[in-house]
Amino acid sequence: MQIAIASTDGETVNQHFGKADRFFIYDLAEKRLVLLMVRSVTPLSTGDPNHAFDPERMAATVASLKDCGRVYCARIGERPQEELEKAGIATVVGTGPIAGIIG
Repeated sequence: MQIAIASTDGETVNQHFGKADRFFIYDLAEKRLVLLMVRSVTPLSTGDPNHAFDPERMAATVASLKDCGRVYCARIGERPQEELEKAGIATVVGTGPIAGIIG
C-alpha cells in the first residue's frame, strides 16, 4: 500500500495537512518503507486562520493522493478529513519519526 506523509523535513511526521506543500509518498509493504517520490501540492491553508474551505484546492490534493491508502499528518481539519475519507483515504494523526511507521 502507498502512504502519504506530511512532513517539513522528510524525516518526521510533523506537518498540518492543510499547510503541507508536499507529501512524501512511500510504499509500505511487509513492514518496510520505501520512498517512491515527493509530490508537490498547493496548500489548503492560506495563512488566515479564518479562511474558507476551498473545494477546488481540496479536490486537487485528493487527486494527487488518490493512489494512497493512508495519509499521516500532525493535524487535520474536520472537513479535509471527511473529504479524504470519502475518497477512501484513511488519516492517521500524530507526530513522530517516519521510520517508526510499520503498518
